[in-house]
Order: sequence, then C-alpha cells, then structure tokens
Amino acid sequence: GASQKAKQASTPCTKGDWTKASCPCCESKQVEPLVLVKLGGKVGPETKRWLIRLIGAQQKDGGAGLLAHPGEDAQSSIIVVSAPRCTLLRATEELGLCKTYHTGEMEAFSYNDRDNFRNSNNMEAFLTLAEREYIVKYELEGLRAQKDLRIPGLPDKYTLHNRDNIWQKLCSAGVIVDMFPLHNSEKLKQLKEAWYLGNQLSQPLDSVNEYFGNSVAFYFSFLDFYTWSLLPPAILGLSIAYFSGTFLSIIFLLQNLLSPDIQVDSGLMVSGHMIQAVFSMLWSTVVMELWKRRSATLSYRWGTLQLAERFAEPRPSFHGKLGVNPVTGRVELLFSEWQRDLRMLLVSVPVVGLFLGLVVVGMMCFYWGEAQVKQLHKDWDSYLSQTFLYIPSVLHIVYTNMLGNVYRNVAQALTEFENHREESAFENHLTAKVLVFTFFNNFAVLFHIAFFKQDVSLLRKRLASLLIVTQLVNQVTEVVIPFLVDRFISAPRRNEKEDDPQEDKFRNQRSLPPFPGLFAEYIELLVQFGYLSLFSCVFPLTAVLLLLNNVTEIRSDAYKICKLFRKPFYPPVANMGVWQIAFEILSFASVVSNCWLLLLSPHVQVWGQENGLSGGNLLLMAVIVEHVLFLVKFIIAVVIPDEPYWIRKKREHMEYASMWALRQMVSLSCTHLILKSGCHLFDCFSFSFFQTLEARES
Repeated sequence: GASQKAKQASTPCTKGDWTKASCPCCESKQVEPLVLVKLGGKVGPETKRWLIRLIGAQQKDGGAGLLAHPGEDAQSSIIVVSAPRCTLLRATEELGLCKTYHTGEMEAFSYNDRDNFRNSNNMEAFLTLAEREYIVKYELEGLRAQKDLRIPGLPDKYTLHNRDNIWQKLCSAGVIVDMFPLHNSEKLKQLKEAWYLGNQLSQPLDSVNEYFGNSVAFYFSFLDFYTWSLLPPAILGLSIAYFSGTFLSIIFLLQNLLSPDIQVDSGLMVSGHMIQAVFSMLWSTVVMELWKRRSATLSYRWGTLQLAERFAEPRPSFHGKLGVNPVTGRVELLFSEWQRDLRMLLVSVPVVGLFLGLVVVGMMCFYWGEAQVKQLHKDWDSYLSQTFLYIPSVLHIVYTNMLGNVYRNVAQALTEFENHREESAFENHLTAKVLVFTFFNNFAVLFHIAFFKQDVSLLRKRLASLLIVTQLVNQVTEVVIPFLVDRFISAPRRNEKEDDPQEDKFRNQRSLPPFPGLFAEYIELLVQFGYLSLFSCVFPLTAVLLLLNNVTEIRSDAYKICKLFRKPFYPPVANMGVWQIAFEILSFASVVSNCWLLLLSPHVQVWGQENGLSGGNLLLMAVIVEHVLFLVKFIIAVVIPDEPYWIRKKREHMEYASMWALRQMVSLSCTHLILKSGCHLFDCFSFSFFQTLEARES
C-alpha cells in the first residue's frame, strides 16, 4: 500500500539486497548508492545475475570488489553500484591521491599505513563524493578476463578471452547501455543555495570539488580568477574610451558597431592604444603566473599535488595484441608506437588539414560577401543597406561555430582511431587537435585583416562583432536551449513525486542529457583570452564586454551543470593540464600581435615620417621592442614562482616521505627474504645432520 511505498522511497536500496563485502571492516549499516548501470532491454535475468556476481567478486578472483544492488528485482534493467571501504582505500593509493595524515599534513596515501590517516574509517569524510563515484567507474572499466569465459545468456561470438576488457565487451554486446554517477539530492540542494541561488560573490570551490570533482572545480576556480583579473584592463579600457575624444563609452561602442568606416583620432586615442597594448602583454603574463600559484595551492588542498601517471590498466577502448609489457612485465594488450605514429601521419594530419582548409574557404566567402554588401550599400545608400553590412560577419560566425562543433566530433573519432593506451595521452592528443583548429578558426580572419590587409578599422569592427554575437550565441546554445528542453520536454517525462521509489528517481536522472564536458567552456575562455591579449589595443572595451559576460557566465555554468545535465564522471587532476599551456602560448603570441598593430597605428607612422624613418627602420624598431617585451615577460615569469614557498616545501616533504617509505619497504622485503633464506638453509642443515647421525648409528 501507500505506507509500503513511502517506506521504499525513504530507503535508498534495501541493505539486504546488496552483495556482501569481502571483509568485516567493510561492513556498514547503510550502503551509499554511487553509480547506476543501465542494462539493455533484452538482457535476461541470468546475464544480470552473472554481472552482479562479477561486480561483487573479490579482485583477486577477477571481480571488481564492489557492492551491487539489482534494483527492484532480477527483471529490472538497472544495477546500482557502491564501493566498500577496502576497495576505496586501495584505489586511493593506485590513483596517487594525497590525504591528511595524523600529523595534519597532506601525505601520499598508502594502504599499508591507512590507520595513520585521518578519517580512514569514515569514507564519506575521507574521500569526496566525486572521488568515490570515480573509483567505482575506475574499477568497473578495469575489469579484465582472467581466462576464456562464456557470458551467460549471450551468443558465443561475445565469449570473453584472456585479458579482454569485460566492460567494453559488455557495452559492444548491448548488455550495458549507460553508466553515470548518481546525484545526492540533499548535497545538491545545499550546493545550489551556496553557489548560484544566493547573492554571494565568492564560489564554494571546496563544495564543488567535493560534489563534482577536481576538473570541474579547477575550471570554475580559473573562471572566477580570470573574471576578477579582467577588472584592471576593463578600467583601463573605459578610461581610454572616455578620454579619447568620445563622449561616452557606450557611444564609442555604438559608433564602432554602426559605422564600420569610422576613423579614430590619431592623437590621444592612438597613445591610449599604445598603453593598452603594452598593458595587455604584461597583464597576460602576470595573470598566468599568479594562476599557477593559485592552482598549486588548490592542488595541495584537494590532495592531487603529487598526482602522477601510473602504470595502471589501459583505457577501456584500447586494443592490441596480447604480450608482455617490457616495463612492468605484466601480460597485457600491446600496440606498437610506429603503428600509432603511422595512423596520425596518414589519417589524423590530413583530416585536420582538410578542416583548416574549410576555415580558409569560409574566410574567403566572408571577404567576397563583405565586398558584395559594401557595393550594395554604395548603390542604395539607405538604412536597410547599412544593416546588410553585418550579415557577412554574422553568417561567418555561425559558420565557424557549426564547423567547430562538427570538428570536435571528428577529432574525438580520430583520437580513438590512434589507439592511445593511457587516458592522459588520449586527452592530450584530443585537446591538441581541438586547440589547433580553434586557434585557426577563431583568429585566422583577425590575423589576416591585421597582418595582410592592414586595415585597423575593419579589424575593430570585426572584433566588436565577434565579441557581441559570439557571447549571445554561446548564452543561447549553452543555457537557454537546454533550459527549454528540460522545462518542456524532459521535466514532464520525469514527473517525479516525493514518495516515488528511490529506483525510479535514479532512472529519472537518465532522462537528462549527458554533460557535454568542459571542452567548450575552456575554448570559450581561451578565445576570450586571445581577443583580449592579441587585439584589445584596437578595441579598448574588449575587457569590459568580457567582464560583463563572465559575471553571468559563472552562474549560468553553475546552473547548467547542477540542473540541466546528468552528473558527470571526472578523474582526479592536479591542474588544468594542457589548457594552461595553451593560455601561456597565447600570452607570448600577444607580443608579436600587439607590436605589429602598434606599427600600423597612424601615430607611429606620422612619428616615423617626421623623423625621416623608413618602413624598414620602423619594422626593425618594432622587432627590437618585441624582443625587449619578450625579455620582460620572461623576467616576470622567473620573478613570480610557479608555487608559493610553503607549497614547495610541502612537495619536497611529501617526496622525501614517499622515498623513505619506499626504502623501508625494500628493507623489509630484503629482511624477509634473508630470514626466509636463513630458515631454508637451517632446515637443509638439520636434515643433513640427522641423516648423517642415522647413518653412523646404523
């Protein structure tokens, strides 16, 4: 009846239906549901029971060492998975996480020394929710067949062979159709109130890290840091716009947008541009150096400072021939480097080149369309024809956005085809492909206008159009459309009630679309950073527009990840990874761009003519200034250490502690070996002595 249904709703999966933990220390009164595995519609009860046994079996027996719950019964299409204490602790050591030692310092976790770490008996306090959920995924995707095995209920073609990845095989067979971490409604409600529902300016980064993981927390931390860092260039840009002969900054903006051929004053305005250019070059370096320090502090606080690549299991989709790893000595799938290099050279590089060619085609069409509408405006000379002047820019922005979305899917497929063994190698190659295309796709037209057409007025108009149109398009595609889909399509289908069984609530989470990842978010910030550091001297209000956009971006991104998408899996990370390198590259590229734009300014040209300097001499002076600025940026990077002093000392202490622990382990192993050998020699001596004694007596 209703009372039974309410009781069922209040219990997040009946304790008695969970598989049993392998050791007494892992027993708990209530099991925390972490991950939901969705099975295919045609999966039979025998296949589901076999999978539950596999998930619950001990790791030494080829299982995942996890806890599994069948849902309502053996006929249902879900399996809810949790993790016992020992599995979580062993995975913490394998992943290289640092935790709080009994002394209060962060130390690399060791399973053998687990009793000396704080809260090691309480997994909810010891590990974050995101870490516990990722460990479940890590263990499931690492399942390997120890021998040839037929899967009950499936045809013989899906038979598992030795060292086959079981999870990948089950996905290809249609047994597993989805896997995602489960929301904790109470924690999510608290996070929403502290994050985007209130009026607070600061972000609850520790709570974000606890709920969504390091990757999401690092993104929002960088977004917050970068947004506040926009204040100095925004104030400078407003000052330049105000004192440049323009009455109000908003009028300045409208003039640049509505009058593409407006000519700016060559006196104070250009001087302001020179100040803006030098400031942007130095600002970008200082911001990235200070971010490195903040990133190191957060990494220590979140326990990922010593995170390093381990010789772990290969990626689930990695394939190859069975062999012995020459480094680890383990029997595993191997794929030669020359084959991977050949795939990249013959397939990936040409395909990436093809898309870069499509960018060039789009740029040529933009120039052709712009010439046509200019001629049309010249012939008609009306307000209607004046609005046509911006149609080529808008169409080109839409084209580049669509091309970028297609390319990201192609880059994903290409990187999968390259067959990288480690997850980090896969992510780095994928990101590198996307970064090359993104840089070319977003900045090719601007560089062409600046370096080849040398048209500062057109560059200013194009940059203003990109800033406004791109931000509007991003807000609509990232927030408005997902909100409408959730409000009018997904929400009515869920139709969730308070007294519904917990299993139904778990299923409802699958009706939300998967989180698209942080790729698009980082690319948006990277493009912003490029506009500001490379070209802001021709449009001083760039930082103002970016600041206004990012103030709303923080809350809209928080709303989106909490409300509009499923909760994502994210592994522990120590920093932003390759994205940080991309921002630093743009910072150094800004020197070349700004020096060239200063060379094109009317103020510099007039000054050169007054002093009898030829174009070659001006170019030589620009090169000298460029090298001086490179030297200044290098000095700033050296003067501002990447890590605070106390973080460096903590890192050195952790390295020393790890080295000492390894030395003790080796010493104990050697002692054990000596004792074992000594006992063996003593047994042999005793046996020989008694044999000799018996022979003499006889």
